[in-house]
Amino acid sequence: MNPAADLKPLLLAEPRLTLAVAESLTAGHVQAQVAAVSGASNYFLGGVTAYALDAKVKLLGVNRAHARQVDCVSQRVAVEMAQGACALFGADLAVATTGYAEPNPAAGVKEPAAWWAICHVRRGGRAASLSGLVEIPGATRRQAQERVAAEVLGQLAAYLRGFRK
Repeated sequence: MNPAADLKPLLLAEPRLTLAVAESLTAGHVQAQVAAVSGASNYFLGGVTAYALDAKVKLLGVNRAHARQVDCVSQRVAVEMAQGACALFGADLAVATTGYAEPNPAAGVKEPAAWWAICHVRRGGRAASLSGLVEIPGATRRQAQERVAAEVLGQLAAYLRGFRK
């Protein structure tokens, strides 16, 4: 089951909304799920996988000092990535992921975990953001990537259902 399939009717309802993606931990899994849905070209503008600090800063406008301090993994970095994707692609909505797909003892990370964020640029240029943390104890690298991708797409669908009410 592809969680992105639930997005299509929510994005195409009036007013139509466009979507962009910024990924680190998920390394293209979110974009692949979105693009796997027939008709995605009607709302999906594109995405970027920015693993390195310099890519996050240059492409998405992430604050270098903060990102360096937290090894590019924090709620703030995820939100800045989503905001940057909205700006880069001129999208109404963007989702972002950043985290650890496997334990990283040097960073004090015992289990895979990731921050996700959603940015919605509304009329008048006001931006609304929401974010969350997903912990995936015992997951393999690929399982962590897939779980985080599914989580952020599920959160986007839930957000859009509430927005459309």
